[in-house]
Amino acid sequence: MEVNSLKQKEVLGIILGGAIFIFGIPLLIILLSHFLDNYFNLPGFNFRLAVLFSPFLMITGLILVIWSVWCQFKRGKGSPVPLIPTQKLVITGPYKYCRNPMALGTVIYYLGIALFESSFSSLLLVALFSILFVLYIKLVEEKELEARFGKDYSEYKKKTPFIIPRIDKKGKLFKFRNDHNS
Repeated sequence: MEVNSLKQKEVLGIILGGAIFIFGIPLLIILLSHFLDNYFNLPGFNFRLAVLFSPFLMITGLILVIWSVWCQFKRGKGSPVPLIPTQKLVITGPYKYCRNPMALGTVIYYLGIALFESSFSSLLLVALFSILFVLYIKLVEEKELEARFGKDYSEYKKKTPFIIPRIDKKGKLFKFRNDHNS
């Protein structure tokens, strides 16, 4: 009975966290950018290619976020929600290309929204959010992961890029290899 209750809390945490990151923060960015644009009489940009490219960014970002959460849930036996952390270090799936694919996906998704809005202030808000998000990951999340997973996380951290995956000269993504954990 208690295992079912824990799974329900994990799923509820993922749904609530997902709703905040997928709907809440983008809505806040849109509303704030409209306010800033009106208050400061800022012009939008009329770059049609940006509006056409934005759905690609939004879909790509969401796929990366969903893939990351799925790996945390299935392989890590937890969630991205701090109250229900992963029980195992996840270094497969998107985590073999960078340590924070969920953050990368989130920023790509928000950038798509900002381009769709055709607003300089929304781009500025996404940049500000991204900086704060990266600072939180560096100053809080990474220290917690080092404390929880010790040497395994330190080794993974040395070999795997923070957010931006490395690409070799042939255009292929480098990935972290760990023969006994893949």
